Amino acid sequence: MREIDSNEICQGVRDLAIGAAHDLEPDILEALLAARDRETGELAGNILNVLLANANIASRDRIPVCQDTGTGILFLEIGQEVHIRGDLHAALQEGVRLGYEEGYLRKSVCDPLTRLNTGTNTPAVVHLDLVPGDRLTIRFLPKGCGSENMSSLVMLPPAAGTEGVVRHVIERVLAAGSNPCPPMIVGVGLGGSFEKAALLAKKALLRPVGEQSERADVAVLEERILREINGQGQGVHGFGGINTALAVHMETFPCHIASLPVAINIQCHAHRHKELVI
Repeated sequence: MREIDSNEICQGVRDLAIGAAHDLEPDILEALLAARDRETGELAGNILNVLLANANIASRDRIPVCQDTGTGILFLEIGQEVHIRGDLHAALQEGVRLGYEEGYLRKSVCDPLTRLNTGTNTPAVVHLDLVPGDRLTIRFLPKGCGSENMSSLVMLPPAAGTEGVVRHVIERVLAAGSNPCPPMIVGVGLGGSFEKAALLAKKALLRPVGEQSERADVAVLEERILREINGQGQGVHGFGGINTALAVHMETFPCHIASLPVAINIQCHAHRHKELVI
């Protein structure tokens, strides 16, 4: 049995929150560079250059890459041989609070009815998974609302089949227009239940940008949907071109014979995500 102090977790989450706001990970930077190099539209190419310059300035000057520093989403994988000393949930929330306070990040979390700001950007949304081993993995995904608001979930009839899934995803992405600040990453959750599909769609965003599914048939669908989205010509920030989306990531789960849940969670070009393994 391995013991981890909750104070270490708190400080780790603080660092993740600040780092995610300032430094884009190599996977998204490489995807943006590749998009710029293949872009055929002059205006879209210029915008991609601006996005890359913005990311560089944010990292260099330690300022947020986007003014919307998002809602904190935490994904934890806790090893079965790990014992956490102290209050895990309190440590996670305090880490988010410290990160947003000490990093001078915009606090955007409010009560859904009164709209009163909590003043701390907490509570963060926390997802826990128990896994084999003696390690604790924490993934932090701050989610801005321009992209989050474009998310959707539908319970398709099974008769809709693969073609129905493809049509629905493409229609929803194109209907989002420039709101999610494309070029975007499209997370798709297919199967499970109402809530499972939504979680799968968000978890799909944690995969390195452009890394295909391990399932060959799912990888084919990802590639097809991406190709058809980009073939519509909406492009970077809606100004045309061939880079409306950088990637489509689909996660699947068995579902009831009478249902076909499909969830879509869109991420903007400022795909902020950080990981810590203790």
